[in-house]
Amino acid sequence: MHDTFRLATWSVDGVHWRLRRNCSVTPAQTLALFLSLSAVSMGVALFFWFHGATLVLPFAALELLALGSAFVVYARHATDGERISLVQGRLVVEQESAGRLERCEFVSHGLQVEPPRERHQLVEVRSGGRVVRVGRHLRPDLRPQLAREIRRALVA
Repeated sequence: MHDTFRLATWSVDGVHWRLRRNCSVTPAQTLALFLSLSAVSMGVALFFWFHGATLVLPFAALELLALGSAFVVYARHATDGERISLVQGRLVVEQESAGRLERCEFVSHGLQVEPPRERHQLVEVRSGGRVVRVGRHLRPDLRPQLAREIRRALVA
């Protein structure tokens, strides 16, 4: 039974899906990269400033401000993800985006899991008028697999 689940992990207390953003650089690595780029850029700008090209320094500062802003936006979303857990007859969906966590809990009885009808759509989990869409951090071709696994876990 456990080998039919590609995306889930089993534990003593239940079934868990952890869907994370595919980020190749952590926020700490992003900060280190920014600091090293800043040091090089400011070093070059100061060299030219001391040699009479005074406008290089303000433009280097503007460049670093823009680059820093882009890195902050990237770092805020680097830890985005979804956690779906089926524990003791309850399906818990936790979605984190830019440091904000939303949690939705469903009783597994009467829960409907709808696979995406089109490639760009997400998996819908619905019960009693509440709907949560999951799978945003999965490749579109794996979303139907996620829906099948959740359904299978609900009947197990």
